[in-house]
Amino acid sequence: MPKSKRKSKQKKNDKSKSKDTPKLSLKERLAQQRKIKQIRQKLTKTISICLAISLLLGLPLAFILDVKVGLGVAVGLPAMVVSYMYPRQALWFFLMYMPFSGTVTYWVGGGNALFQLSKDGFYLPALFALVVACRRKKLPILIPKQLVPALSVLLLLSIITLFSVNLPLQFNPKEIGQPFVQGILGLKVLIGYVPLIFCAYYLIKSKQELLFCTRLHVVLAIVCCVLGLMQYWMLSSGRCAGTGHLSGVDLFKATLDAKCLVGGSLLYSPAQGVIRLPGTFVSPWHWGWFLIANSALTFAVAFGDPKFFWRMVGLFGMAIVFVNAVICGQRIALALVPVVTITLLILTGQVTNLKRFVPIAAGLVLVLGIAVINNPDVVNERIESLKGRWEASPATAFIEEQFGWSLHQKPGLLGKGVGRATNSTRAFGRVKLVETFHPKLIYEIGFLGVTSFIVVCTVLVIICFRKYRTVVEKNLRSLASSYWVFMMIISYFPYWYPLDTDPVAVYYWFFAGVLLKLPEIDKQEQERIKLEAAEEEKPRKKSSKKASRRKQFNPT
Repeated sequence: MPKSKRKSKQKKNDKSKSKDTPKLSLKERLAQQRKIKQIRQKLTKTISICLAISLLLGLPLAFILDVKVGLGVAVGLPAMVVSYMYPRQALWFFLMYMPFSGTVTYWVGGGNALFQLSKDGFYLPALFALVVACRRKKLPILIPKQLVPALSVLLLLSIITLFSVNLPLQFNPKEIGQPFVQGILGLKVLIGYVPLIFCAYYLIKSKQELLFCTRLHVVLAIVCCVLGLMQYWMLSSGRCAGTGHLSGVDLFKATLDAKCLVGGSLLYSPAQGVIRLPGTFVSPWHWGWFLIANSALTFAVAFGDPKFFWRMVGLFGMAIVFVNAVICGQRIALALVPVVTITLLILTGQVTNLKRFVPIAAGLVLVLGIAVINNPDVVNERIESLKGRWEASPATAFIEEQFGWSLHQKPGLLGKGVGRATNSTRAFGRVKLVETFHPKLIYEIGFLGVTSFIVVCTVLVIICFRKYRTVVEKNLRSLASSYWVFMMIISYFPYWYPLDTDPVAVYYWFFAGVLLKLPEIDKQEQERIKLEAAEEEKPRKKSSKKASRRKQFNPT
């Protein structure tokens, strides 16, 4: 009996859907077919042009310079053309490709600089295409407008430093490398992903696309973490050699020669108590920050997704991120993943939401408890390593030391040069090793520059907070609060340099744009709910009118 009721309900729903969807006329169907045909023709034309470019440029460069250079050009240029023509699809692909870019860089490209910049080959053309489209439709480009003054000051100060400090160094005969080129790349690292706010704002148009985005990132986190577990298993089982067979200083250095399954340079010397795994990224510290960022992104889905299935997927994502934070050997990931999760629980108010908090917390404790019981030695070793590191060099003392060093260098108002302490610019010149973000900024762009950067982050956090507080719908508000807390943590985090690291830099600016879009999506949802309520009331009114007429014509 219940099955027949369900079937009848499904039939009624199908009938109502068929009534709601109007039948297209012959002209409209022909117009749709013409559109589809035009899209196919455009796509085939684009593909044929791209293949021609690949053959004309890629093959000669492969023979003249290097096979990898030829391959990079042959794949890169067509990818940029397609990204410009299909910007929305390019941005989705950029987000999907980014966690695996380190694997592609070292397993396909052999560490070539072209492959290191490959992800921007999707992002930059898509950005330009969206800007052109918005100008054509007269849509706002500077989003949010309140951020423009602070961002303009930061950009102006950085450009002044670039031309007044980096450019003179370019003509200094004692200077080794290309300081001006180094400065351009450093500027790209500093604010190159800020336009992702604009991209995300126009990429996410509806609640369906928002949920696709959040669920996509949870799936990406799970896939990368599974690959991280496989990497650890291959090293621990001896299928990959690691660095334990080396001698001397090499036992304690991450190296590309030891790369295993995915990612880049790794360090695996368990006999010495030293493990640093890169996961799918180029280096262990990139992987560590990917895990820290995904502790927030998986949390958002676990507590904010409307579907029970996806909340459970988010819970599994949180658990597997925790496990990887333990086995990866990065102390900062082991320390911050639980701290970020607890901070999110408190500041988002999910602790008081017992209906969701208790099942998810119980599930997380159960999964992590099983993992701890099965691997007690690994967990104890990592915790002891974290304690030993803190006792030997407390984070507070290290940050104080880094600030003291940067002040001792006398950077002045404009600093010592943009990109001069950014690791990713070392291919173009000597780089100072500064292991905390704000002292690095003081050294590079001076006191004015670091102040302007803090102002930019502060203004953005305030704007996003105001937007988040306007969201009414429960699930959207939960997502907004999670993203805002993540932004606040990263904006002022003093240790290491998360906003110089690809996964965090991308997620920080992108989800700021998503958060700014949430009030509009919330309005769409409110309007949809009102329309549904109005449609439900129509048959009730009709039935009440019929009932009143029957009463009037009652013969008794």
